[in-house]
Amino acid sequence: MLPRALNTADLPDLNLIQTHCYEASMLESVDVFAGRLQAAPEWIWGIQDDGGLCAYLFTYPSRQGHLSPLNGNFYPACDGDTLYLHDLAIHPRARGLGLAQRLIRHAWTRAQMAGLRHSALISVQGSERFWEAHGYRTRTELDDRQRACLAGYKQPARYMTRPLDRPTTGSDPDRLRDAG
Repeated sequence: MLPRALNTADLPDLNLIQTHCYEASMLESVDVFAGRLQAAPEWIWGIQDDGGLCAYLFTYPSRQGHLSPLNGNFYPACDGDTLYLHDLAIHPRARGLGLAQRLIRHAWTRAQMAGLRHSALISVQGSERFWEAHGYRTRTELDDRQRACLAGYKQPARYMTRPLDRPTTGSDPDRLRDAG
């Protein structure tokens, strides 16, 4: 079960997985998913099991302090310094298999190879502890634009960052999502 690049043929499965993982207010449209696949195809991965796609991670190169709104487009930065993790979701049938960890480590490795020095995300649905276990820390010094972006998640959301060169440990509560 290795990460693979996703494409538009995966849209139905992506949508299905998100409906199992997120509250209704957090669901993003299939059109938004399609736009992201087009904007950053080499930065979006999934894992399959015998039942089909069972896990996904949407990322893209960005700059530290640039947050992505819920249901917003991706604008990869050619000169970025930060891997932005926007969405991690694991289908219930595949929870507990270490797929979240596998996808995150894959993304970090790719980001380091691309010269990115940081990683960032928006933690939602109470996932702060999951991300803290992976070396992320909440950043509270936010400008007005960042605060407005976080408010768009309509629930407690935290902007979190970590350096990419730091080793990590952590559990794998696959049911938690990062939207950011």
